[in-house]
Order: sequence, then structure tokens, then C-alpha cells
Amino acid sequence: MLSLIIVGLSYLLSIQNPESEKLSTYECGFEPYEDSRHKFDVKFYLVAILFIIFDIETMFLLPWSVTLSQLNLLGFWAMIDFIIELGVGFVYVWYIGALEWD
Repeated sequence: MLSLIIVGLSYLLSIQNPESEKLSTYECGFEPYEDSRHKFDVKFYLVAILFIIFDIETMFLLPWSVTLSQLNLLGFWAMIDFIIELGVGFVYVWYIGALEWD
């Protein structure tokens, strides 16, 4: 019941004056009023995918670094191998120019 009161009051008491840009169909950075067959650059999506991949891989580094003193040699060298493979992937992405923004 309390949640309905809070949602209702926030709707009634807030100032609702959205801009025309906010009400437009697309908010992804592309102009919404062009031809539907307009070609767009895919590098935006490639950079986003690469960011997600490298961000997920850094999630593995935090637990490893916290428990580093409790790991045996196999756990240590498995993570070193993972870091090397991550570095090789990063060098490859850099070499093919996927991080270049023209």
C-alpha cells in the first residue's frame, strides 16, 4: 500500500515537462529523421561489445586478487594464463584497429 502511495505522490508532485528530443523515438545518438536505409557505422557497436568483454574479464581479477594469498600454484598460474590471453586479445584488437575511431 505504501508503495502505491509513494508512486502516486511522485507522479502527482513531479514537474512533467519533457523536451521534444526526449520524446523522440530513438535516443541512441543517431538522427531519427533520416532515410530508413541509411548506412551507419558499426564501430559504435564494436567498441561497446569490446567494452563489455573487457569489463567482464576484470570481474575475474577482483576475486583473484583478494584471495591471492590463499591460492595454490595451479590457481595462481591459471589466472596468469588468463591475463596473458587477455593481453593477447587486447593487442590483437589494437592491431586490427578496432579501437580506432575515425
